[in-house]
Amino acid sequence: MRILGISAFYHDSAAALVEDGRIVAATQEERFTRKKHDASFPHNAVGYCLDAAGAKLSEIEHVAFYDKPFLKFERLLETYIAMAPKGFSSFKMAIPLWLKEKLFQKSLLRKQLKPFDEEISSGKLLFTEHHLSHAASAFFPSPFEKAVVLTMDGVGEWATTSAAIGEGNKLEIFQEIHFPHSLGLLYSALTYYTGFKVNSGEYKVMGLAPYGEPKYAKLILDHLIDLKPDGSFRLDMSYFDYCTGLTMTNERFAKLFGAPVRTPDKLLTSFHMDVAASIQAVLDEAVLRLTRSLAKKTGARNLCLAGGVALNCVANGKVLRDGKFDKIWIQPAAGDAGGAVGAALAAYHQFKGNPRIPASSDGMSGAFLGPHYSQGEIERRLKEVGARFDVLSEDTVIKTTAKALADQLAVGWFQGRMEFGPRSLGARSILGDPRSPTMQKNLNLKVKYRESFRPFAPAVLREDVADWFELDSDSPYMLIVADVLKDKRRAMSADERALFGIDKLNVSRSEIPAVTHIDYSARIQTVSRDTNPKFHRLLTEFKRLTGCPVLVNTSFNVRGEPIVCTPEDAFRCFMGSELDLLVVGNCVLKKSEQDTALRQDYSSAFELD
Repeated sequence: MRILGISAFYHDSAAALVEDGRIVAATQEERFTRKKHDASFPHNAVGYCLDAAGAKLSEIEHVAFYDKPFLKFERLLETYIAMAPKGFSSFKMAIPLWLKEKLFQKSLLRKQLKPFDEEISSGKLLFTEHHLSHAASAFFPSPFEKAVVLTMDGVGEWATTSAAIGEGNKLEIFQEIHFPHSLGLLYSALTYYTGFKVNSGEYKVMGLAPYGEPKYAKLILDHLIDLKPDGSFRLDMSYFDYCTGLTMTNERFAKLFGAPVRTPDKLLTSFHMDVAASIQAVLDEAVLRLTRSLAKKTGARNLCLAGGVALNCVANGKVLRDGKFDKIWIQPAAGDAGGAVGAALAAYHQFKGNPRIPASSDGMSGAFLGPHYSQGEIERRLKEVGARFDVLSEDTVIKTTAKALADQLAVGWFQGRMEFGPRSLGARSILGDPRSPTMQKNLNLKVKYRESFRPFAPAVLREDVADWFELDSDSPYMLIVADVLKDKRRAMSADERALFGIDKLNVSRSEIPAVTHIDYSARIQTVSRDTNPKFHRLLTEFKRLTGCPVLVNTSFNVRGEPIVCTPEDAFRCFMGSELDLLVVGNCVLKKSEQDTALRQDYSSAFELD
């Protein structure tokens, strides 16, 4: 039995295909269109999933959509009516689009799917509630027979926070908090206020937080959110404009903090860092109260997390260390893209009643669910774009790459199936030497073309993680933050402070400074031999050369671009940035050997936001 899951029309459109309960393929539309956070119908992603399964749409049992449009429209309409006449300009923009397209989603989906199956019937289409899709995406691929599932995001139809019990092949939501009261929207409001893009800049706020102090946490708790001991909450909507307006916050919000909204062209100051630290502290406390309450109420020993807030790896790390649950499993595509996986799995287990056998370790297959290319296809594609490369044996590729990394070169690494979700996990990655004091700044400014404060994640051999970090559990998806061990820490030298323009005397560093944040924390990816053998081999060889089982791992893209998907994407990014080496399959490309005219062409091709 095959079921196709789809998320679309809001942000991060995606498709996923489940066959007899196993996730065969999943990918985001942005990787094909090269439009970041593409919200359009995922034609390319659907086509890929069908190809990966070797199936036609006519052979698919059901197509499951990740939310229920009528319920979402009900919430929109009730909100506007409750707040009328306020918000008329927003209402005037939203309603025509709903009446023309979004409300009649079944007809729209049939129209979009006709290129794959002219005869597709309405009876083939299923719709799951948004938070059920999220919960299903977390519980059904998890290794647990029974678990409590916490979903936190901006908003689905009505729910913004929900708790469910998953057991066997069933999920039952038993607790919800409804719009407009939302942890995700509260965090997005502060994202907007500090000058970053909503729905894409929240992780920047999380990365900025360690540079500040939570001076405004009490202000937020006193005025913006009424947070109860059990984690339930309500927001004071007089400070926000997202219900019916065109912005997240209003003038009253700005007056509360004593400063206007930062525009992206304005410099970040200590004030913005303190605001970021404050909202992160409030989120940490809210999530901890929720998880503690759920542990006490249900007696469950396993926790699954989903929804966009589950991408906040700082809060996740605090939940893990809190110890109220024995094990935690987090959906790697926790945002809306993962809803495609959840919709398909919910249809397979909940709607069709098919049995579920919990995965022995990870039903997401390490998130390596996207397109892959044979060695022959890689060589053909690279030749067609004018690349100059050597084809080496796999052993030689590993040794050559590890040596280049040990020599502190920046390396583009393109191997196997592309990752599903927002993180590069060793298939479409930019790699570097974590021991280098200049690697973080160089990768940010010369390769990624992004803000210099942004931290990088360490990829570490699973068997060595406890020797370097205050963590001894799996973290395969970069969704857990933990501190570097104390015996690996050291003070930042005067030369390093001068390099980074930092005057503070006690700024943190470690033996792996490129992946150590200012508070000694790191967003950890554990790499196992079973899930990603080639990347594991590379880390092992780097450890043999240097004694360090850790590499800098960041997504293979530049700012404003989605993660690369094809060999051509990888070559274009390689030529348009300051990467020194590109490894695609068993092809090794040195920047010094490429056509300089091509480099000039590709350098001007990127539009940076």
